[in-house]
Amino acid sequence: MGNPLHPKPTSPDCIKLNDRMSEHSLSPRQYMILGLVAISAPLGDSCLARGMAAMPTIAFAHPGSLIAAVFTPWIALGIALLIGFFASYLTALSWADLTFVLPATAFGYVIIALLARFWLNETISIERWAGIALITLGVGFVAHGPSRTVPVAPEVHEDTEREVEAR
Repeated sequence: MGNPLHPKPTSPDCIKLNDRMSEHSLSPRQYMILGLVAISAPLGDSCLARGMAAMPTIAFAHPGSLIAAVFTPWIALGIALLIGFFASYLTALSWADLTFVLPATAFGYVIIALLARFWLNETISIERWAGIALITLGVGFVAHGPSRTVPVAPEVHEDTEREVEAR
C-alpha cells in the first residue's frame, strides 16, 4: 500500500492537487493590482532619476541636501509612486505567492528601459536590450503558473492510521 502523505502521480489525491494548482483565475481587481505593481515602481524610479539629474551630487555627510531633494516635485512624485508600489505589492502578496508576484515586478525592467530611452534620453546598449528580452521571456514562463501553490492536504484513510499505530 502506498504512503498517503506522498501519493502516486496518478492517484486521485495527486490529480486533485494538480487540478487545483493549475487553476489560474484572477479577478479584474487582482489584474489591476498586478498592473499597479508592474507600472508604479518603474514610473517612480524614473521620476527619481529625472529629479536627481537636476540636483547637485548628494553625500551622506550633508543630510540637509538629501532632505531638500525629497521636496522637489519629481522626487516627491517618485516617492509617492514607490509608496503606491509597496501598497499594491503587499496587497498582491496577500492573495498570491511571491513566485507569482515577483515576476510582475521583473516586467518593470522592460518599462524602465523604455522610459529611460524615450523619456530620459538614455542610451541603452544592445546587451541590455538582449537581457531585457531574456527577462521578458522568463516572466512569460513564470506567469503561466498558478497564483497560489498551497497543496491540498491528502485524505487520510482509516486503515493507514491503524498501520501507523501498529508500528
